[in-house]
Order: sequence, then structure tokens, then C-alpha cells
Amino acid sequence: MSQSIAANPDRLLPADPGTRSIARELLGRVQDLPIISPHGHVDAAVIEHNTPFPDPAALLVSPDHYVTRLIHASGVPLDRLRGSTTAEPDSRTVWHEFCKAWPLFEGTASGYWLRTQFDSVFGLRQEISAATADASYDAISARLLEPGFRPRQLFKDFNIEVLATTDDPLDDLASHRAIAQDPTFHGRVLPTFRPDAYLNIAHPDWSANVDRLIAAAGDGGSGYAGYLTALENRRRYFVDHGAVSADHGVRTPATLKLDAGDAAKLFDRARSGGATAQDRDDFEAHMMHQMARMSVEDGLVMTIHPGSFRNHHGPTFENFGADTGHDIPFAVNYTEAIRPVLQDFGTAKDFHLVLFTLDETVFSRELAPLAGFYPSVYLGAPWWFLDAPDAMLRFRSAVTETAGFSRSSGFIDDTRAFCSIPARHDASRRIEASFLARLVAEHRVSEDRAHELIVDLVDGSPRRVFKL
Repeated sequence: MSQSIAANPDRLLPADPGTRSIARELLGRVQDLPIISPHGHVDAAVIEHNTPFPDPAALLVSPDHYVTRLIHASGVPLDRLRGSTTAEPDSRTVWHEFCKAWPLFEGTASGYWLRTQFDSVFGLRQEISAATADASYDAISARLLEPGFRPRQLFKDFNIEVLATTDDPLDDLASHRAIAQDPTFHGRVLPTFRPDAYLNIAHPDWSANVDRLIAAAGDGGSGYAGYLTALENRRRYFVDHGAVSADHGVRTPATLKLDAGDAAKLFDRARSGGATAQDRDDFEAHMMHQMARMSVEDGLVMTIHPGSFRNHHGPTFENFGADTGHDIPFAVNYTEAIRPVLQDFGTAKDFHLVLFTLDETVFSRELAPLAGFYPSVYLGAPWWFLDAPDAMLRFRSAVTETAGFSRSSGFIDDTRAFCSIPARHDASRRIEASFLARLVAEHRVSEDRAHELIVDLVDGSPRRVFKL
């Protein structure tokens, strides 16, 4: 049996032998460094309770919109991959659909991560195919049943030092508290304040969420003032429970500064159900300015993830809900949109603003120049559709000549798929090694300096930017 390409030590490294040799040395400097994951979506309760992983399909296929979207595009109905509102999918049937579709993933980031997991995490030696579907299903199932194959042991095996989750502002953070107080657990699992459903008045539950928020943390206040007080109090609660950042999955990066009276009127209009589409945009933009103000005050790093047209296909959303593969990127404008925040807080002491994008045209045109001037601005790593090898190289090429290496956030894996975390970080480290190796080969950076830079990119940057 031939060796899996996922086991090749030179995967993702440059094809040119001389440059590849330099990249190997650089990769060796960081390959065994601990994983710092400052933005992701793993459920803290899974780690607290050391919950066994489900079957192969429920773990690797059905919940992963990277995977199901491409199979769906080939003509397979989503209910065969995710089930329906009335029935759970049969796991082995889902796995067969996945194995039959495996050739579709060649060249994709999903294919790379999955192949790496199959080899290094599950010890799977046969290639995935329709013919090996049952054998691979049984082999992974057996691995999942092993006593040591649990989240806490894998947290250690994966060499994870810090793992941030994404949490509702009213979450009691009991799992985070339990993990932090457990003397047998070595590592940090940090909550992240994610208030989107409390800031976006277009969210179907916005008004009900606001009611709950003010009742829980408004200190007896009401209206817009009580709303702001409640958000400030909940942010402090997160800080007290170890949070280092507040994340914002906004539609656009627009920010707007309203005076308190106008903001209160807009808030009241939204509460009465009379808000227009423009009101929606204005209120979210104003609340992003308020979130920046609060970050300056409480120290939470502010991260912005804009530019996704959520739930693009209405019938799919109605039948299967959100996060089912039909969120589509659109163009964004950062230079003008973020200016109100930067006018007030761009040079504020200890304010960290990490800007992500799904529109890579803004890498060199807008984001790198912003990060190259404002002390508060850092370049968020390639994210979602861009966290793929070639896109990561394009990012590094696009931003480095203007902003250098010091303005980067470090890699973020942005994943719910716990078992994919080491594969994603490994891919990023290989890409950084490849980029730096080319600069060394072209005599643009010394080899000694490249060794310092890659350690900082992998380890120093995320610690510095996220105040770890």
C-alpha cells in the first residue's frame, strides 16, 4: 500500500528543491510549538464533560458545511447528508454518500484537512472511496470507541495550549468555570463574547433577546440606557471568566457614531417594530462603535468578521436552518466603513482591533495600509473561504510589503470540528514556512531573521494581539 500524501513531510512546501530545503528548516522551528487558537467554535461543555465523539458521519460530515455544500452542489439533496426536521440521517448512508463524493474534494482545503485527519488522527491507511466506505466507517468507529480518544486527551495530544470558544452574552459560562477550576486539566479554554443576536435588529429574536439581556444585567434600567448597561455588565462578566476578546459577525464593517438621543430613538423604533432596513444598518453600525468604546474601557480585543450574505438560499434556510452551506461572500469597503471607530479609538492605548475579510481584494488595498498606520489595527488571518493554502499565500504576499509581519493576528482556525484543529494549524505553519523560504531564497530576508519571524508569526503574534 502506497503512503498517503497526507503523510508526506513536504506537503504544501515549495516544489523547487532549494527553496523547499529552506522551508523544511523553518517548519522545523515551529512544527512542535503549542497550538494557540484564539477564535473557534468548539463547545466548551464537550471538553468539560469529556464527551465521547459521535459516529464518523455525525463527527466529520453532517455538521460540516464545508463538506456538505460541495456534495450538495453535485446534486445530492441535503436531507441525505443532514437529515430533515422530522428524521435524523442514517449515519452509514451519509458516510457512503461522502465516500462516493470524495473525488470532489481534490484540491480543496476541506480535502486537505480531512485527509490529514484520516492519516494522523484516525490512523486510517486506506484511501477514502466508494469501495472502501464500509471499511473506513468501521475503522474510524473503532478509533472513536477507544478509551483515550476523548476530547481532553486529544486536547493534550494535539498540543493545544489555548482554545477560545464563541459564546452567547447571557451564557453563564459554567463549563468554562469548571474547566478553569479543574486541577487535572492543563490548558486554557477561554470564552468569547459574541453579541450579534443582541445588536442586529433584523435578527428574528432581537427584541426577545434584548428583554432577557436588560432583565438579567440592566441594573434595573430600561430602554437604550439599560441596554448599554447590560452589555457592559455582561462583558465584564466574560472578562472575569477569562475572556480576551469580543467577536462580531456583522454583515458589513460599517461603523457609525450617533449621539445618545438619536441612538435611543432608533432603539425605541426598533423595539416597536417600526425600524426600516436603513435603521437596521444604522443601528448595527452604531453599536459597533459602542462595542469599540467598550473594548477600550474593558480591554477585550475587538474582532470583526464581515462580508457574508447569510442564508443565501431561502428554501434551504427554511428547511435546514442557518450554517448549512449557503452563506456567500460579497465585496466590502473597510477604509470608509471603519473610519468612525478609528477616528475616536484608532490610537487609543491598548485597544486591539482585528479586521478579517472574505473579500481578498481589500488585503493590499485597504487592510494592509490601515494596519500599517493605526496602532490598534491588526490583520486577521485568512478566514472561512480563504483559509486555504493558495489563499493564505496570497494574503501573505498582499499584506507584507505594506504592513510587514508584525501586524498579523496569527492563525485562527475558526472551526467547530475539534479533530481538524491540528491539521489547520499545521497547514498554516507550512504556508508561513513556504512564504518565508522564498524570501530567503531571493535574498530578501536573511535565514536567521526568517527563523525569528516564523516563531513570532506562529506563537508570538497570537499571544501579543489577543493579550494572552
